[in-house]
Amino acid sequence: MKPVHLAAVGLGLLLAGCQLVGPDYHLPKDAALQRPDVQGEFAGEGTNVISAPVPADWWKLYQDPKLNELVRQALASNTDLRVAAANLSRARAQVEQAQSAGGWSGSAKAGAQRLQESGEAFLLADKVPVANVGDLGISTSYQFDLWGTLQRGIEAAQANADATQAAADTARITLVADVVRAYTQVCAANEEHHIAEQSLQLQAQSTRLTQQLRDAGRGDETQVTRSETQFKSLRAELPRYEALRQSGLFRLSMLLAKPLDQLPSGVATCAELPQIAQLLPVGDGAALLKRRPDVRQAERHLAAATAQIGVATGALYPDISIGASIGTVGIIDNLGTAPTNRWGFGPLLSWTIPTNGSRARIHEAEAATQGALAKFDGVVLNAIRETQTSLVQYTALLQRRDALAEAEASARTAADQTHQFFQAGRESFLADLQATRVYTDMRAQLSAANTQVAMSQIDLFLALGGGWESGRTQAATHAKP
Repeated sequence: MKPVHLAAVGLGLLLAGCQLVGPDYHLPKDAALQRPDVQGEFAGEGTNVISAPVPADWWKLYQDPKLNELVRQALASNTDLRVAAANLSRARAQVEQAQSAGGWSGSAKAGAQRLQESGEAFLLADKVPVANVGDLGISTSYQFDLWGTLQRGIEAAQANADATQAAADTARITLVADVVRAYTQVCAANEEHHIAEQSLQLQAQSTRLTQQLRDAGRGDETQVTRSETQFKSLRAELPRYEALRQSGLFRLSMLLAKPLDQLPSGVATCAELPQIAQLLPVGDGAALLKRRPDVRQAERHLAAATAQIGVATGALYPDISIGASIGTVGIIDNLGTAPTNRWGFGPLLSWTIPTNGSRARIHEAEAATQGALAKFDGVVLNAIRETQTSLVQYTALLQRRDALAEAEASARTAADQTHQFFQAGRESFLADLQATRVYTDMRAQLSAANTQVAMSQIDLFLALGGGWESGRTQAATHAKP
């Protein structure tokens, strides 16, 4: 049998017996994601939430057109999302590089030079004449992925691209939550500033009345001093609300990548907290773990690390390819003639004997996989913890808000009754002012409690991981020419 035929037969036997190096990826049975206790209903659920699916565009539950426009513009122009998009493009290019490795490759060359060869290099005693020498040739080869090393590289690159996509989704939901939080801060600051101004006006009236009573001999200087101190204390709070309002606007300006004067109209003057007029949909643990991008990102990193074990193992085996070349080398005038022509065809085996740390790199890849699994478990458990903690805090803040609402209602009733007694001559004007001031103080506390509830809602939706689906669709639509 001819040598070429023997090579072909041997190559066929190798192809028939080859298999992928390294372990095939599958989710470990002992992974935290497989535990039944993280799949069910959330602990701490009460009458304030329901197990309905979390909507992709949860911010629309507020039914606030200004907020919807802010989110839309942020998803279209935010700088963090632009960075995430660039990272995703790079990861996808790396997948293309991995897919193009191996298989067919080709090259061509052409050269000419004025050449003086060494006679002794050809075992000649005489000087070789100077000549114009040309070299033309083309070659092609096909590298076989006998051990699946290249396939494992493709799997690792694709898993990394998937993880990068999940990171971009995380950036989207974080952005949406930041926009809603900044807008809520602006509205809350305006509302609390208005209540603080009312309290300040009432305290100013109380201070003037106290001064009049002192001047009429019916009061003392201590009462006046206390009233003035209270007035100054309330006045000192006003700049804080203005600073909160401005910082919220600056935050929105950064998130939307737009100047302050280009924010949607009405945002700066919003004076009423955005509210959700329904029970919050939170789903269950199984839906949460499928939805949260950070869980998906950690799982894809585990898949990539597993594939890298195969890449490292493939270094133990030889690379086998088959190629062909044709060309002509010689004096330029003779190029293309029989004495200058050359060609070749046959298999090529390249093997670096694994004595330079190849097995250590396999152990390194295996250790990296164990680390990726531990991190994946940690992300899963943290997702459950964040959601349960947010639910408990949200419930507690709602209970506190409801208690303050009852206190505010009592203060309002007391203020109304005192005012009626004052009109009937049974209470002093100062008592009427004091009762009204207590009522405005309770309004301020209730307003602050409402702000805490609103912020807690945002934290809960962020923990639930909703919003990236709709955000990805909007970003893709905006990117179309």
